[in-house]
Amino acid sequence: MDSLARFIDLPVVADPRGNLCVAESNQHVPFEIKRVYYLYDVPSQSARAGHAHYALHQLVIALSGSFDVRLHDGQREERVTLNRPSRGLHIGPMTWRDIDNFSSGAVCLVLASEHYDEADYMREYADFERQARLRLATST
Repeated sequence: MDSLARFIDLPVVADPRGNLCVAESNQHVPFEIKRVYYLYDVPSQSARAGHAHYALHQLVIALSGSFDVRLHDGQREERVTLNRPSRGLHIGPMTWRDIDNFSSGAVCLVLASEHYDEADYMREYADFERQARLRLATST
């Protein structure tokens, strides 16, 4: 069974003075990066995200600390832990995501394929489920 998202290991240039990690559009990241944002100081019992996108691709990276990402495509659900700054999780369109279980000091970096567009968001899970069912019905 295919995974709902895929891990991307980013190149690391190791150096005794400190490591350098690279993420370039259409090279290491499978889309053009049009927006970058990050979450930090998230209380450990809080959850973020809680939405899906019609068209947006994202690469989610734990720059510091760790957190879990719960993914759902309308049929299947999986949970992954991000805890390495050189490994990102590529989440494509029509995948619901919740991010939780933030460790102390966690920083979640997100590279996005598009500029912010509220019309691209599905913020109600019931709306997402309807769209997912429609997509499955038209693809069979």
